[in-house]
Amino acid sequence: MLKSPLYGVLGTALVATAVLVPGGPAQAVDSPDISVTNTKAHLDQLQSIATANSGNRYTGRPGYLASANWVKSKLDAAGFTTTLQSFSTSAGTSYNVIAEWPQGDANHVVMTGSHLDSVSAGPGINDNGSGSAGVLETALAYAASGQVPKNRLRFGFWGAEELGLLGSKYYVNNLPAAERAKIELYLNFDMIASPNPGYFVYDDNPAGNGARDDLKNYFTSKSIQTEYIDVQGRSDHAAFRSLGIPTAGTFSGAEEIKTSAQATKWGGTANTAFDACYHRSCDTINNLNLTSLDRQIDAIGYMIWNYAQKDYGPVTPPTGTNLIQNPGFESGAANWTGTNGVITNSSSKPAHAGTYKAWLQGNGSTSTENTGQSVAIPSTATAAALSLWIRIDTAETTTSTVYDTVKVQVVDGSTTTTLATYSNLNKNTTYTQKTFNVLAYKGKTVTVKFLGAEDSSLQTSFVIDDVALTTS
Repeated sequence: MLKSPLYGVLGTALVATAVLVPGGPAQAVDSPDISVTNTKAHLDQLQSIATANSGNRYTGRPGYLASANWVKSKLDAAGFTTTLQSFSTSAGTSYNVIAEWPQGDANHVVMTGSHLDSVSAGPGINDNGSGSAGVLETALAYAASGQVPKNRLRFGFWGAEELGLLGSKYYVNNLPAAERAKIELYLNFDMIASPNPGYFVYDDNPAGNGARDDLKNYFTSKSIQTEYIDVQGRSDHAAFRSLGIPTAGTFSGAEEIKTSAQATKWGGTANTAFDACYHRSCDTINNLNLTSLDRQIDAIGYMIWNYAQKDYGPVTPPTGTNLIQNPGFESGAANWTGTNGVITNSSSKPAHAGTYKAWLQGNGSTSTENTGQSVAIPSTATAAALSLWIRIDTAETTTSTVYDTVKVQVVDGSTTTTLATYSNLNKNTTYTQKTFNVLAYKGKTVTVKFLGAEDSSLQTSFVIDDVALTTS
């Protein structure tokens, strides 16, 4: 966790008024007992990496890159789509590991993160190997669970936090505006196994009060008392908070002193630091409270399992003139370009209205198909939304594996942004409407594109109709 001279309020419980978040709190679902044994094994590995690399995992040094590569390898093996994002710092090149589970609505992203780097003085096993190991094990447990999320799950392991939150800042600053708008919640876990622990819940972003209250209520249900804390922008949620994204997280304490009242509440030793090895060489594998770790990772699991299924609702398109020409395909392929035969009046698949529609894939063989249209979005727009109706039927029987996909994309010059990806897992033989905020493209001429891809066997048909791009 980043050092801050302002961070002198740790021992004080903060009182805040709850703010109702659109969509309300997550609806509770069963969540697992995340394995503390597995999480401890991840921490043993991070200690081994530090030991083999001059005793630390500091940005710009071999121990950090080895840590990032190891985390990425674990996520790759579990089926995540991963990226090693590099960026420059005063200490040398650093890296973020970004991992996304390839299921769920990519228009609604629930993101969870932790910083992976240590200070130069030591291996950083509590700060913040503990948060990173907990987030990693929860991601791996979700991948192995067979759950099918409603929302897209994304995990970030940040570099150069100890140099000033550089990795998370780099990530959000390089996200296109349309991608930032998809992030519904960012959860941060930084130091969750302090040897003399407290149980603190972030309380520094009213937009995240719904998630904050869900964390507090989870601990209460386990008979664990908590205190709210304003961490004053000293961890990686700050970059997300600055963009108006809801954030929340937990923390078990750093260099501040546990009061007698807190020792009565949580056990441990009064008048002693929550973590006396904070930013020191003794922050090793022996500098952990496994009870705190176990409780905290179960809270991470609870939040991910529940927010994966949270109903964020559709974006309501503004009323206005539809900028898409031939939006229902009733004039055949007029105004649309792409793969021949995609736009059809075949009676094999119903249209949403009329007789024509765009029918992508359904071949039962390895192939890609697309159709798209160029559209100019006025610079004066105050709202802009792309909407479409989609029907998906498939011969695939799996409930957990993506084989065939269609992507809803916006092409802006040489940049292609995928607004959402639907797959054989999203099968629905009645039409459903999907809507996306595209105000970020006002003043530009872009191409709205639908791109299908199918594997070598068992068809999936993605049928799209009545496309609209409206502004106000």
